[in-house]
Amino acid sequence: MSHLDGNAVAGDLAAIFTGDLSAAIATCEGCGATGAVATVMVYESMGEVLRCPECDGVLLRVARFGGETRLDMRGVSLLRWRNAG
Repeated sequence: MSHLDGNAVAGDLAAIFTGDLSAAIATCEGCGATGAVATVMVYESMGEVLRCPECDGVLLRVARFGGETRLDMRGVSLLRWRNAG
């Protein structure tokens, strides 16, 4: 099977990361709990840290500095949402 480079998903990624994902359902890698992103606990400092409301595990980290955004989602085993339209 042949492959394309990452530019092939540029449009899809642009559409995903410009929408409101607060209603998206996240599954915690640590405890398996699922729930809307809007229900997680958010701590702010040099960025945002989103924690699981069930086990307090770190789900996601967002940091913006030096003209770039960094997103660490290693605590989310699955993130799902309905497509607009």
